[in-house]
Amino acid sequence: MDLSSFSSIFLLFLFAFTLAEVGSVPTYFPGIYQSSLKKNGKTVKPKIPFRSHYFPQVLDHFTFQPKSYKIFYQKYLINSQYWHKGAPIFVYTGNEGDIDWFADNTGFMLDIAPKFHALLVFIEHRFYGESMPFGKHSYRSAKTLGYLNSQQALADYAVLIRSLKHNLSSEASPVVVFGGSYGGMLAAWFRLKYPHIAIGALASSAPILQFDDITPWSSFYDAVSQDYRDVSLNCYEVIKGSWAELNSISASDEEGLSELSRDFRACKKVSTIYSVRDWLWEAFVYTAMVNYPTEANFMMPLPAYPVEKMCKIIDGFSPGATKLSRAFAAASLYYNYSQTEKCFKLEDETDAHGLHGWNWQACTEMVMPMVVSNESMFPPSSFSYKEYVDDCVKQYGVMPRPHWITTEFGGTRIEQVLKRFGGNIIFSNGLQDPWSRGSVLKNISSSIVALVTEKGAHHADLRSATRKDPDWLVNQRKQEVEIIQKWISEYNLESL
Repeated sequence: MDLSSFSSIFLLFLFAFTLAEVGSVPTYFPGIYQSSLKKNGKTVKPKIPFRSHYFPQVLDHFTFQPKSYKIFYQKYLINSQYWHKGAPIFVYTGNEGDIDWFADNTGFMLDIAPKFHALLVFIEHRFYGESMPFGKHSYRSAKTLGYLNSQQALADYAVLIRSLKHNLSSEASPVVVFGGSYGGMLAAWFRLKYPHIAIGALASSAPILQFDDITPWSSFYDAVSQDYRDVSLNCYEVIKGSWAELNSISASDEEGLSELSRDFRACKKVSTIYSVRDWLWEAFVYTAMVNYPTEANFMMPLPAYPVEKMCKIIDGFSPGATKLSRAFAAASLYYNYSQTEKCFKLEDETDAHGLHGWNWQACTEMVMPMVVSNESMFPPSSFSYKEYVDDCVKQYGVMPRPHWITTEFGGTRIEQVLKRFGGNIIFSNGLQDPWSRGSVLKNISSSIVALVTEKGAHHADLRSATRKDPDWLVNQRKQEVEIIQKWISEYNLESL
């Protein structure tokens, strides 16, 4: 498996861009949010109840060379509607994308702000959205991208939070950090690295154990496949068999590619079957990730329990239909549930939310090896570290550091380690989320707890509450609120 497997086929989608090389296996970031709010065919930003601010942030927190002091303006959002001096500050540790999208998809914080009289702060990750240290040249080369990593991002958050508390004359306000996916990883790591700044962390769908060999490399795609198999064995087998039908089309078969383009309603003729493969692959993976119990408009507008809806489409076909045609019909639910697309862009996707920085992170510190097993509904694949390195060197001129994350933050034997020195972290997960396999699924101590639901999807708990939420989701959020309340109460008592 090469670098394209660890880049954004997403868009992120985490979301799906691919640096696709022939035969590569698309893989997905742990965090991105794809919104598909559109007006007149153009993506528009959501309207959110926050005010934008820009903090003068230093380029390099860890060296003292003259160039380290270069200033860039880091975007952050604030909602102070319910806050008063001394009350808690809830901070979202932004992930790989525009911070507005994260704020729009993290309604849980807004829901609980009145109860805690909390100030809400969403901080954008450096090198994403508007927070570009070198402006439009930020992605120019390794010389500029070298300042993009998780440690610099955490230091950004620490400096900004301290400055904000000082400027608000509210130094005693307790801070709780929140995050989902990569943002959840950052929230957990922030609590471990900066316990004097944050009294606790809610890390939702945070795959902090997806590194080295801590989690089986096949776990992600095995989990996706299990989601479909649990709904319908026929559905699973149809998707599994559709790849062989697709691969029967030769790369030099112009007539076959033309027919494939017509069958998949492509906006223009596809140049390779791998574009179709990635398009299908993305739909099945992201639908499993966002298999929410209510209708949602997260990565794409989707109905409640979209995996079930996809399988219902597949199972509804006559026995004589090809597996590939049934797979296309199911994937169309992901791309066109709103019935607004006249054709599908199978190639030349654009980076609407500025997520390309993840390619660099995947080539340096975020090395998450993945393979596809024979039990998966996707074509089997292996992982070649040599190919991975070659791709990174070719693209950026740098070599990955595959063990850096576990060196910097830990991960191996995490139960014994965190039990001795960690505290006040909630790891929340839903087992239908394929990223849950790389997260913490068991309590580590009385204050490092795992809240796990069988039916939950990718950080479903961070979404806004609705009247249609099932009891298991309501209860999960209730537990989170109770634990956060306990942290704050203990902090206030100790501060007397």
